[in-house]
Amino acid sequence: MRLDTDLLVIGGGVAGAYAALTACREGANVVLACKTSLRGGATRWAQGGIAAPLDPGDEANHALDTQRAGRGLCEPQAVDVFVREARAAVEALVDLGVAFDPQGALEGGHRRPRIRHTGDATGDAISRALSRALHAWEGRGLHIKTRAFARNLRLAGGRVVGADFLTPEGPLRVRARGGVLLATGGFGQLYPVTTAPPEGTGDGLALAYRAGAALRDLEFVQFHPTAVVAGKRAYLVTEAARGEGAQLLNARGERFMARYDSALELAPRDVVARAIAAEIAATGRVDLDLRPLGAEWAARRFPTVAATLRPLGLELGRDLIPVQPAVHYTVGGVQTDVQGRSTLPGLYAAGEVASSGLHGANRLASNSLSEGLVFGARAARTALAESVLAFAEGDPSPAPGADWAGVPALRERLGAAAGVQRHGTELRAALEGWGLAPAVQPDPAALEAANLALLGELLLRAALERSESRGSHSRSDCPAQWQTPLHTVQWWDGREARQAQVPVGTHMLESTP
Repeated sequence: MRLDTDLLVIGGGVAGAYAALTACREGANVVLACKTSLRGGATRWAQGGIAAPLDPGDEANHALDTQRAGRGLCEPQAVDVFVREARAAVEALVDLGVAFDPQGALEGGHRRPRIRHTGDATGDAISRALSRALHAWEGRGLHIKTRAFARNLRLAGGRVVGADFLTPEGPLRVRARGGVLLATGGFGQLYPVTTAPPEGTGDGLALAYRAGAALRDLEFVQFHPTAVVAGKRAYLVTEAARGEGAQLLNARGERFMARYDSALELAPRDVVARAIAAEIAATGRVDLDLRPLGAEWAARRFPTVAATLRPLGLELGRDLIPVQPAVHYTVGGVQTDVQGRSTLPGLYAAGEVASSGLHGANRLASNSLSEGLVFGARAARTALAESVLAFAEGDPSPAPGADWAGVPALRERLGAAAGVQRHGTELRAALEGWGLAPAVQPDPAALEAANLALLGELLLRAALERSESRGSHSRSDCPAQWQTPLHTVQWWDGREARQAQVPVGTHMLESTP
């Protein structure tokens, strides 16, 4: 089967949904392809809020908070665009029916209460609103294709012109005059314990890399400080809990954050995650204490968290909640400029799959949902403006050439080597015999495994190359921070894997010599 369209968007989370909605409003024909359902992915899992300047006077403060959290690796132009456009993007959600709480909240790394919530299920409310808006466009220029797994991109004359999919009905080819916009999320499933959804297997990054686009800063993986781990599942306790006054206590009952940062529990996530890991190692346990807030208040303020923890025998606001860091967000991704362009013509990216330059070395809490709105809309408009006149068949980019044998064991190996704290010896050992096998079957599960195999190797190589500690990348054998902040850029040149380090502000095309 074949579909022709103006723009192909892959992924239905906040970035993909808002990009598709923007393109429809511009009068374009759009195919929106999702691996699972339209409301799959990470957006609806988001308990915390969405960050945007409270008013024009807050833009400079929000920019400074973002840059401080990013540890010198944020791209200034991306930060500037974001703080200027995020508030209007959030207000657009209000127009779609998202009923935010009237008061802004405070979260770690923010010096002002600029976080908008709908209780502790903000992502779900946003996902529902965007889904309703998209369904209203079906049959009027929008084709939504669910359960469509992107196998490869198609290129003609060095430009991305579409993609091939596996669907329950058989193979699907989509040709797009405006190219392909990736909004497929991150690769949290590369780790043994993660808050990421099952869909988070890095498919978009692998598609882009195999087609020749550059990936940037894969070594920066953000650990959410406060997850409750039961077996191999991680249950998130929103950052807003600490914004409301919850405290962290070690096994001796000591409130310890003063030893790590003057902002205490409201320090940026990288600081809090490392502090919790250190206290667990030293004392055996860390608990989040909401007892001063009371069980009734906590259940009313955080109903989603309370309902999630209750089956585990934990009552929010009555019990100490045992927490530990868990992989939550992959900061690096497909390198883009502020218009969402990748280094490959016809390929655009937005959201967690992209490295827009906004987050630097460590994402500021609640910037991700608003980033998806701002850069999803920008990428859609740019793709339409750069459309070609005629459809092209194109040739398929290389399909995955390797399977990931022994997935659980390799996840454990990567989690141990590339966790909250890293060491060069362990990174090198993890790379030895990484576990690539010579063939892959053409089905989604095998393709996901191949994508994770590729990204695991790239992450380890990037982490080994970055012989410093910066943001969410901390190496005990290299505790100092380089004076000059550098990005790690990786790409496939058609013959071999390439990797380079380039300064902040380097033009995207200069990053792939």
